[in-house]
Amino acid sequence: MNQLWRGLLYLAIAGTFTSTIYLWLVLVGAVRFYLRARAARKHVLGVQSSLPPVTILKPVHGMELRLEENLESFFQQDYPDFEIIIGARDADNPALLVAEKICQRCPQVKSRIVVSGPPVWPNAKVFSLAKMIPAASYDYFVISDSDVQVAHDFLRNVVPPLLDPALGLVTCLYEGVPAGDFWSLLEALGMSVEMPSGVVVADILEGIRFALGPAVAVRREVLDKIGGIAATADYYSDDYVLGNKVWRAGYKVIFSHHVIEHVLTPRRLSRTLGDQLRWMKSTRYSRPLGHIGAGLAYAMPFGILGLVAAVALGHPRVGIVLFCAAVVNRVIQSIAVGRGLIGDRRALYFSWLYPIRDLVGWFLWVFSFLGKGFFWRGEMYRFTKGGKIVPQERSAENAGYTIRNARSG
Repeated sequence: MNQLWRGLLYLAIAGTFTSTIYLWLVLVGAVRFYLRARAARKHVLGVQSSLPPVTILKPVHGMELRLEENLESFFQQDYPDFEIIIGARDADNPALLVAEKICQRCPQVKSRIVVSGPPVWPNAKVFSLAKMIPAASYDYFVISDSDVQVAHDFLRNVVPPLLDPALGLVTCLYEGVPAGDFWSLLEALGMSVEMPSGVVVADILEGIRFALGPAVAVRREVLDKIGGIAATADYYSDDYVLGNKVWRAGYKVIFSHHVIEHVLTPRRLSRTLGDQLRWMKSTRYSRPLGHIGAGLAYAMPFGILGLVAAVALGHPRVGIVLFCAAVVNRVIQSIAVGRGLIGDRRALYFSWLYPIRDLVGWFLWVFSFLGKGFFWRGEMYRFTKGGKIVPQERSAENAGYTIRNARSG
């Protein structure tokens, strides 16, 4: 039995070592990203003239917390010329009532509503986008989820880099905004800390070859070159695939210096964990080797294992050192990335909770290797090779779609 505990202790020590190396990579990457972002911010300020007209594409799906504030933040952009196209699957979608109210309140912004009808592609959001894009008047697109809120200078910061013909896509880091409950807070901390940590480390190791769905800016000709938005229709992680295909087409993909807000909606615990597990499973299928390696980045499982194994072997001080090292590791990560890079004050005030988020993340990672099915936006799906998805209970109906002008300014 002692041999088993000794082996587990060695595993915990090795895990502590790898998670420490990961922390150093995160810190170096965060500093590197910060310096680049500061230079990019200065560059953007220098190209505020001759800004191209932009079409904002906004798919919506049902009511969400702060939906009205989220949508209205895009209508309030300080930008010379832009339009907003809002898309939904059904005309009776309650989110469209909110959208129409905002359109009437902001007549100076050109806006349209597109009702796509039942999706015939696996990814319903991409199907809606495919119906929305033909209605766009302009050749610069910003695609953004409905649970995103932005500052009034969002477009002025995100669009100018696309004036470089070698650059094909701009995406954004985001701050998680909790819905008010404990589990939502943990999820928001993951968005503000864990996600950007992975981004800056990926940038160091291989460069940016992907995008994040909350906000993506891309030119029409770049989309056309990769086969249109339809090229992402079979995937759950359409954002990741879009960025990867743009990169494979020979364009540069970057993260903007501008940070946006990802607003969470109140949900049951089972739904909150289920949504995070779905994303984990998606990563497992789209980036299998990277997903396996991600298990080495967690600190708390190794800290707890080290504590238990060391106590069992009669060396409690060693166990306490390993456990405390794991806790300090994650607290530093929360403060450095969440507060220092993203600007999320909650990542500072609740940095003592981030070790719990790290442990929850590890359990989700473990369970992501079990099963292929998942529930998403009212439908059951199954993951297949390469991250493609197959809807399990969808009719083959192919309804037409409608476009109506909500308001023209």
